[in-house]
Amino acid sequence: MIKPPLPANEKERLALLHELLLLDTPPERRLDRIVDFASTEFAVPICLISLVDSDRQWFKARVGLDACETPRDVSFCGHALASDAILMVPDASLDPRFHDNPLVTGPPHIRFYAGAPLLCGDGLAIGTLCLIDTRPRTLDPVEQAILESLRDLAVIELSTKRPDDDD
Repeated sequence: MIKPPLPANEKERLALLHELLLLDTPPERRLDRIVDFASTEFAVPICLISLVDSDRQWFKARVGLDACETPRDVSFCGHALASDAILMVPDASLDPRFHDNPLVTGPPHIRFYAGAPLLCGDGLAIGTLCLIDTRPRTLDPVEQAILESLRDLAVIELSTKRPDDDD
C-alpha cells in the first residue's frame, strides 16, 4: 500500500478546511441528496462527500457505508487531492497503490473508485465526491462530466452557509 502524498499546498488546504467549519458537523439533507442521487445515477453501493483532514478522512455525507471516518493513510481520497482531475481506479486489487490496502482486502472490499476533488477557495482540494463499487469498472467521458457537475454542486453547497437545513 502506498500512503497518500501530501499536497504541496497542504498548510493552506487544511486552513481552508478548518475555516469552513464543516468537520464533525451534523448531516445536511442538501448534501445527503447529492450522494443519494450519485449513488443511484452511477449504480454504486457507496458514495461519499469526504473531507480530508490532517490524519483522517471524515464523511460529511454518505450512502452505503456505516463508518463516519477512516484514517487518511489508507484513504483513496487522500490520493485524489494530488490533482484537480478525477482520480479513477478501475480495479484497486490490481493497482500497486491500493492492492494491499485494508479497504480493498477487507470490508468494504473496494474495487472501483472515482473521486472528484472538491476545489474550494482558490482551488484548494478539501476532499472529494467519490464513487465506490465492489466490482471493477470505469466511467465513460459523459459519466465523468456528470460526476464533475455533481462535484461542482457539492462545492457550492459546502461553501454556502445555511442557518436552517430543514427543506
